[in-house]
Amino acid sequence: MLPTLATDEGTQMDTIAWTDFEKVLIAVGTVTRVEPFPEARKPAYRIWADFGPYGEKKTSAQVTALYRPEDLLGRQIVGVINFPPKQVGPFRSEFLLTGFPTEQGVVITTPERAVPNGTRLA
Repeated sequence: MLPTLATDEGTQMDTIAWTDFEKVLIAVGTVTRVEPFPEARKPAYRIWADFGPYGEKKTSAQVTALYRPEDLLGRQIVGVINFPPKQVGPFRSEFLLTGFPTEQGVVITTPERAVPNGTRLA
């Protein structure tokens, strides 16, 4: 049995094995296209990103509070690219755009310096 880890809120969280982390493909991609997603229940964009050898993938992301489409276009982002596709209304999401929720909105995860598209988080 793996040990647990206490969070700041006092709740317990299970730790994971390194092999569990290795299963999650977290990679860098460059945003190639951003469109409003008016059919979404909460304000969101449809975002396409080039993940190099993994190809172009699309997602729906609720990041409209802090970002305009032109802020995202050409930006490198970090995504989980090996989840199964998820249907979001009329749109099929192919990756999870990572970010940190704040009171102002979600702050997307980006690399500190440019790296090749498809580079895996280590």
